[in-house]
Amino acid sequence: MIQNISLFEKDPVPKAVFKLAVPTVISMMVTVLYNMVDTFFVGQTGDPNQVAAVSVATPVFLLLMAVGNMFGVGGATFLSRALGEKNYDKVSHISSFCFYGGIAAGIAGGAVFLLFSTPIMTASGASHNTLRYACTYLQYIAWGAPAIVLSSAFSNLVRGEGSAKISMNGMMLGTIANIILDPVFILDKISFGPAHIDFLGMGVVGAAIATVIGNILTVAYYLVYILKGKSLLSLRLSDFMTGGGILTGVIAIGLPASINNILMSTSNIILNKFLAAYGDIAIASMGIAMKANMLVAFVQLGLAMGSQPLIGYNYGSRNFKRMKSIMRFTMICNIIAGTTLMAVYLVFTDQIVAIFIDNREVIEQGILMLRALMLSAPVLGIMFVFEFTFQALGKAVPTLVLSISRQGFVFIPMLFIGRLFAGLNGIIFAQPVADILAVFISLGMFLKINKELRM
Repeated sequence: MIQNISLFEKDPVPKAVFKLAVPTVISMMVTVLYNMVDTFFVGQTGDPNQVAAVSVATPVFLLLMAVGNMFGVGGATFLSRALGEKNYDKVSHISSFCFYGGIAAGIAGGAVFLLFSTPIMTASGASHNTLRYACTYLQYIAWGAPAIVLSSAFSNLVRGEGSAKISMNGMMLGTIANIILDPVFILDKISFGPAHIDFLGMGVVGAAIATVIGNILTVAYYLVYILKGKSLLSLRLSDFMTGGGILTGVIAIGLPASINNILMSTSNIILNKFLAAYGDIAIASMGIAMKANMLVAFVQLGLAMGSQPLIGYNYGSRNFKRMKSIMRFTMICNIIAGTTLMAVYLVFTDQIVAIFIDNREVIEQGILMLRALMLSAPVLGIMFVFEFTFQALGKAVPTLVLSISRQGFVFIPMLFIGRLFAGLNGIIFAQPVADILAVFISLGMFLKINKELRM
């Protein structure tokens, strides 16, 4: 029996949203920290080539998370609707399918990375200065591919049944481990005046190893939680099935979510290729700006993602009035958060960029890039709410259209147009323009769907 029925059906909307969204926002901030920490400690080596290598390899690494999101987002939204329908057997089948499917997909993805790291990194924009670092990073990541996929998948699945704090705790465990291990593996030493502590000095290899270990610990935490019997999620092979609408139900929403991540990786690869014409400094600067910008985007993403189980449950139980109240409240929270964070970032841009590396040339370019990315911050969260609403409602086509809009047929053309007419500045401003256009696209699609949501 579901333990959070009052949260889904009766609690006041602000209380219900914050109860799920606050742990989810913290989880997203942990994810930001998780992504920032590698860049930060690699930056402490003082080598822009290694920073650029991580920036080039990151979009490819994110492909594994895209696969995890296919099972996690698709499974979680399907699972939330099943909970609203009180169909608990379906919840078991969904979670078992996502577990074993995630393992198989992770093994396949890791094998591809191991076998084809050099052509993949070359195509991603690695220069002769960064290729060796980027390939080595990717190869070590490949060994942990199943854990990376499952970590992403189960953080969503656990949250989908209303256990946002458990989802947050699992992600925090992996991140804390990563933070502790990064300096040990990456740096030669840390000095305290005349004294110092010697470390392993593995550079980008150390960053990859720490990332893999962090993901393994996260997955272990979720598995222990499920095996203790406190969850409706199942790991039993006997519950695994692809029939009965399980495969199509997960993939229908999970694939667009995955395509969104794939397009994000693809667009970042194109971005790095374009930036390569301006040197490795430009790639390193944009890598730092994008990592810093993740905090702003992921806070809003976390608010939207936290409300998704509530939206899916109330859609499944046909309580459209409560569902729309949840959407409105989450949008207001996102506008406030985006505007506040934009103001902070615009005032302290120099200091934020300088956290990552002590290289004035990288910092100067990074300041311009980060300020450009901030332009869409106040409204970006609106698009995220619509995106997760489409997923929660099981609307595969709108989810797919929106997924391919922001990072696909809007952002990628903007990169080409921006480069053609404004060179480097055009490349830098392509993302905020694409974000704003995606907000209008999402609004138009929801207005059409809204006609069906009548009491």
